[in-house]
Amino acid sequence: MKLTEHIELSDRTLFSFEILPPLKGGSIDSLYRTIDALMELKPSFVDVTYHREETIMRKREDGTYDRISVRKRPGTVAICAAIMNRYQVEAVPHLICGGFSKDETENALIDLHFLGIENVLALRGDNERGERNFRPEPNGNKHSLDLIEQIVDMNSGKYLDEELRNPNPTNFCIGAAAYPEKHIDAPNMQSDVNFLKRKVEAGASYATTQMFFDNSVYFDYVDRCRENGISIPIIPGLKPLTRKSQLYSLPKIFNIDIPEDLCREMEKTKTDEAAEQVGKEWCIQQCRELIEKKAPVLHFYTMGLANATREIATAVF
Repeated sequence: MKLTEHIELSDRTLFSFEILPPLKGGSIDSLYRTIDALMELKPSFVDVTYHREETIMRKREDGTYDRISVRKRPGTVAICAAIMNRYQVEAVPHLICGGFSKDETENALIDLHFLGIENVLALRGDNERGERNFRPEPNGNKHSLDLIEQIVDMNSGKYLDEELRNPNPTNFCIGAAAYPEKHIDAPNMQSDVNFLKRKVEAGASYATTQMFFDNSVYFDYVDRCRENGISIPIIPGLKPLTRKSQLYSLPKIFNIDIPEDLCREMEKTKTDEAAEQVGKEWCIQQCRELIEKKAPVLHFYTMGLANATREIATAVF
């Protein structure tokens, strides 16, 4: 079922979460343990992140270096198939521009279509490690907008090989990313909203936000989107703080703010256990307000850890 249909058919706020594929060489059993802990809460869908290859410099015996490509978290397509088979729940794979040509993207979409996966989240993806600016692959999509357009073309039966006879159209519900505190590359908030509108006009049917810790920025963002003619569901993304160090790491990584009240309470803590408790209590209050205001879904970024998400979701659903 398409994600938007789940939202339309529900008279309540839904629950969903995101997982990361295990590191290369890791077991899927660790992933199953995370999902098992959250399935009792009846998620409507589970997002699975996609990761580009990374490059490392490996030193030779003669002192020169080889540039080596490594894939740290492979398996997104296979994991989605495994989740749907094991849990009978919708799996939403992320698709990214970085590290993939249009041909590779098309082949991934064909695999997903054959597996009966109906939902995808289209993202630009992160810069390659060490690079200041995003660099697409040769013959790759430069922006998430380009990626959305490629998926829409396939939904219309238009493949890269224009000589294909009677190609089978796909039927993907396409999600996009949204940034209540604006994307780091956007010059201002209105520019960011304008770009989301372009993604919607291209074919995005819903949006999931970057994590935030102040609900007012989400409500203001949704209001601004509605004022600009964006009517798709905008799903809030949530991440409870679980360590004191995240006060400083998360803003740097995700270009977000930590509210002063939350920062003050976290600074008082002496242990990670105490910090996690503060983070969970804050997130519970966020969730209750979002449910009261009729948010379509509460979407949790688990970062591979289920306990905090399970405790919060149990308290509010």
